[in-house]
Amino acid sequence: MYEKYFGLSGKPFRLAPDPRFFYASRSHKRAMAYLLYGVKQGEGFIVITGDVGTGKTTLLNNLLRVLVKEDVTIAQVVTSQLEAEDLLQVVAAAYGLPFENVSKGVMLRNLEEYLRACYQEGRRALLVVDEAQNLPGRSVEELRMLSNFQIDGHMLLQSFLLGQKEFRVTMRSRGFEQLRQRVIAAYHLKPLDEIETRHYIEHRLHTVGWKNDPSFDADAFTVIYRNSRGIPRIINSFCDRLLLLAHLEDRHHIDVATAEGVESDLAEEEGDLDEALGLDDPGVVRLNPAANLRPGSSSRESSSRDQGQSDERLTAVEDSVSGLANSLREEMSMLRRALLERHDSTKRKP
Repeated sequence: MYEKYFGLSGKPFRLAPDPRFFYASRSHKRAMAYLLYGVKQGEGFIVITGDVGTGKTTLLNNLLRVLVKEDVTIAQVVTSQLEAEDLLQVVAAAYGLPFENVSKGVMLRNLEEYLRACYQEGRRALLVVDEAQNLPGRSVEELRMLSNFQIDGHMLLQSFLLGQKEFRVTMRSRGFEQLRQRVIAAYHLKPLDEIETRHYIEHRLHTVGWKNDPSFDADAFTVIYRNSRGIPRIINSFCDRLLLLAHLEDRHHIDVATAEGVESDLAEEEGDLDEALGLDDPGVVRLNPAANLRPGSSSRESSSRDQGQSDERLTAVEDSVSGLANSLREEMSMLRRALLERHDSTKRKP
């Protein structure tokens, strides 16, 4: 809608991951280095985690773009809420192997034969699992078992696991010691800092031909950072609204007042969402690990380890609820943009 108005070749702040817009912040650059290191090692597991919206999938898509010229056969699993046998079927399908009406034993034999053929032809096999935090424990164990396929001590399958920070809790859980021993590198993506947030915005704008239209006040970037906390997906959502508002108000310069106007609108929408979800109800009990501590308990010292594990699990649940709320907010924001676009197009009709 606003692309033509500002002379841009496309939308710079789409929410869908696009490797063309990959921005190598310090954290993302380091994560990318771990991934490339893992590819060269050709074995074990590489684990990349990060908060919701920090750019894990964009990072992965950038890696896949880099690997196009390499002798690497890649299978990607995105829908990861799968039980063990279902996951095995999805992996077989991703490598083009038969999976319907095929027993688990036959699927494993077919997969091993396929991986052996790749190795003998000088090709490496890579399995990429996105949203790994959704995998049940048995499915994670199934992935570990697949790493047992070997020839002369060389692993035939390497796996990259990408997930939200809850997956770190899973990895530290009892029963996953053997998987942890096969992880050759792990990294947790961090949000952008304030300077990187500005560079990220300008990078995405330059990718679609930005020529300083619209121009930005330096303090406007501060407002964006304050609201997004440096999380790329939230930056995209905020900036998309910002450019849309500038277009609707016929502005070619974005100052602090314009940014704060979007900030106010989003705060109002967040309040509406909280009301709709009942999160503003004082009777709603919020998850708070600290509330489970009982001062003066005689067994406090002996149960501190169990308490820490409980806190981690509660934190993971809180993160899941927070992620759901963020997704709903993004959907409301997208709906609002669509309504504004429809309203604008209606006004422009003769």
